[in-house]
Amino acid sequence: MKKILITGSNGLLGQKIIYALIKRNDVEVIATSLGNNRLIKKEGYTYESLDITNRSEVESVFNKYLPDVIINTAAMTNVDACETKREECWALNVTAVQNIAGVIFSSKEKSDCHLIHLSTDFIFDGEKGSEYLETDIPKPQSYYALSKFESEKVLQKSNISWAIARTIIVYGIVDNMSRSNIVLWAKDALTKGQKINVVDDQFRSPTLAEDLADGCILIADKKAKGIYHLSGPETMSILDLVYKVADFWKLDKSVITPSKSDTLNQAAKRPPRTGLDISKARKELGYAPHTFFEGLKILDEQLKN
Repeated sequence: MKKILITGSNGLLGQKIIYALIKRNDVEVIATSLGNNRLIKKEGYTYESLDITNRSEVESVFNKYLPDVIINTAAMTNVDACETKREECWALNVTAVQNIAGVIFSSKEKSDCHLIHLSTDFIFDGEKGSEYLETDIPKPQSYYALSKFESEKVLQKSNISWAIARTIIVYGIVDNMSRSNIVLWAKDALTKGQKINVVDDQFRSPTLAEDLADGCILIADKKAKGIYHLSGPETMSILDLVYKVADFWKLDKSVITPSKSDTLNQAAKRPPRTGLDISKARKELGYAPHTFFEGLKILDEQLKN
């Protein structure tokens, strides 16, 4: 039986991967996160508290379970916070990856463990004007982006079995609604009739968390190596995204004010346009993400339940 260990299991993607895997009877699932297990379902997998920035903790958990696959979803993803808390950002986004890769490499029993690492569209500068391919050259514009690019380089220089899954704006529902994302934020604000400013000069491909989880699991099942772009299939402006949320739930769009990125005073620079070309993942993995409208329907069903 294949053992799959997930880091960052309390996060949105981590939860979706675990809930997808525990439906299967051909894998053993080890969930790890910092602190207590925050998933509602506690059965069907093993939970271990793990600080991936601590090399000896990584070593001890690895040696206890000897996983065949590690899916590293843990990261510091608050782009503006990464600008100001640089040491924390580096520890979680780079040092942690060095720890995991190093432990796999030095293992006598499981040096063939396959590491799947999550990365981001933000490693690109957003100036291409069309969807990015896996082979396009990264040009990070923020400290967060730099840390994720450096983490990719850790794997590319390593002698372990690895895959990198890059994604964009992930949306979905986590247990106990403990975390928000752009779709839930927009729906919540519009439901309350709050006036919101939304940028019309940043373009992204919103990604349903369940789709991203499926993509990561496809990589694990096929032991696929190299870089894969896993995102939603449509690129749209953030303004358009929020309008679509309003339309779907029949909410008042008049409270939305289009604005420009430079009026937001954000600490970190963001790339203007970053769709990902997902044709490689479609062809090699059988990755088949939902449209944004279909994703909102899935979200709506989950909210009703």
